[in-house]
Amino acid sequence: MKMLFYKNTKSIYIIVLFTLLFINCSKKVYNTEIKKGNETQKNIEIEKNVDVEKIIEAKKIIEVKKRVVPAPEREFRAAWIASVANINWPSKRGLSSKQQKEEAIKLLDLLHKNNFNAVVLQVRPQADAMYKSDLEPWSYFLTGTQGKAPSPYYDPLEFWIKEAHKRGLELHAWLNPYRAHHTTGGEITSASIVSKQPELAVKLETGFYWLDPGNKKTQNHSYKVVMDIVERYNVDGIHFDDYFYPYPSYNNNKDFPDDKSWKAYLNTGGKLNRDDWRRDNVNQFVKSIYTNIKETKPNVKFGISPFGFWRPNYPASVTAGFDQYSELYADAKLWLNEGWIDYFTPQLYWPINRMDVSFPVLLNWWIGENTKERHLWPGMSIGRKKGEEAIDETINQIMITRGMTSKSPGTVHWSIAPLIDSPELTEAIFNGPYKKQALTPSYPWLSTTTPEAPIVNYSKEKNNLQVTWTHKNIDKIANWVVYYKYNSKWDYSIHGNFTNSQNIPLVKVDDKNSKSVLKAIAITAVDKFGNESIVKEINL
Repeated sequence: MKMLFYKNTKSIYIIVLFTLLFINCSKKVYNTEIKKGNETQKNIEIEKNVDVEKIIEAKKIIEVKKRVVPAPEREFRAAWIASVANINWPSKRGLSSKQQKEEAIKLLDLLHKNNFNAVVLQVRPQADAMYKSDLEPWSYFLTGTQGKAPSPYYDPLEFWIKEAHKRGLELHAWLNPYRAHHTTGGEITSASIVSKQPELAVKLETGFYWLDPGNKKTQNHSYKVVMDIVERYNVDGIHFDDYFYPYPSYNNNKDFPDDKSWKAYLNTGGKLNRDDWRRDNVNQFVKSIYTNIKETKPNVKFGISPFGFWRPNYPASVTAGFDQYSELYADAKLWLNEGWIDYFTPQLYWPINRMDVSFPVLLNWWIGENTKERHLWPGMSIGRKKGEEAIDETINQIMITRGMTSKSPGTVHWSIAPLIDSPELTEAIFNGPYKKQALTPSYPWLSTTTPEAPIVNYSKEKNNLQVTWTHKNIDKIANWVVYYKYNSKWDYSIHGNFTNSQNIPLVKVDDKNSKSVLKAIAITAVDKFGNESIVKEINL
């Protein structure tokens, strides 16, 4: 690809010289329309009252075919925000709508300030909803009464999405596919799915209720819940965690009570053994969710965060431990091998230097299974250590992940709580690996289409360059990148799609009282697949 410059003829040089000597305009307004491909600049019609300097400035616009403006960093930087048991948000049930919103804003501001770019918010903790749903009741963890809406009324998920996008953060809706009632979820009421559809739920000995994955009605119900969110909300992703069939301890290590659905399967001529049948129930559900999200709204990403290793002896260093394949009936390796996800977030909640379950060793094994080259963004537990130990472990895990997944790095932090409770940890992350803003990686298996670039206007206002931009397909845009060059050095800032302006100082003075002058700018649009528009450098 070659750089395309607009050729200045002899007559243009004469006009430039003439203007520089004799024209003095108090205000300069520039308007550029960026085009794709090999399309050249529109012809400029000269009228009597047209400012001649506008013509000159238009000739300074450079359409960059071979990128000379350094690209921004790309990395998925997310934190989980759990609603079950009021772990993260809301901090307690029954808060007023105003208090809930204030807490949400505080969390989003924390992430934005420290250059995170995504939030994974739990919106379905126990077959209930942190949003308006006709399928399931309002969550107990929201209002303290399952089925009771916030008062005064608002839709929390709608609010979170809007406020996240204002800050340039993606919002991924996190759902538990099968948990029907949590032990901290209050009394089972008439609004609960346990009461409304008792044929779907089974009781576990420790007080949990679980939707039976072997019941086709369960799969259909959970499928409808997911697709309802995809269709009605502007979410960036759908996210499942590690809960499919429950952990054995939830039923005092007794077998999952699915005799009824198992017998129904056998009576219809089913040939699989019971364990394989359970895994197949989950596999078919995962595949159908991915397929139907892509058919309905392709820009919505689907991610799963399974238990950190597949089975003992995979990799070889894991000689013992929990077996998600045989105990959760979660064949997470298969989902990754088949590419039934857009991003994969194994919960690698162990330190780097632990020999049997080492963070980088486990990450390397999952990388080897990533045959479809999906995004692999490990989950990190950042709250298990304290002080300097926590800082060292967290930053080292981020840097190891960057090195091992350099094409599309990223991590998801469990949870947002240590970022709140340990300011020194948050500051160290910000001053270290998250010093600069980053775009999330793109999804080339979903789309590689370059979006149209924004239409840019700018003018000098006192000591600043006031830049504004518009776009005819703003609903398809996730972010804007504003590039600016001082002397010979480029830098950038990233905004959410709600933003349409930025004031850029014409002169910067550093700590050593050294001045640098604004020489050029460029504005690009980034679509919901992470594709960036053509960069057009505007020399000042």
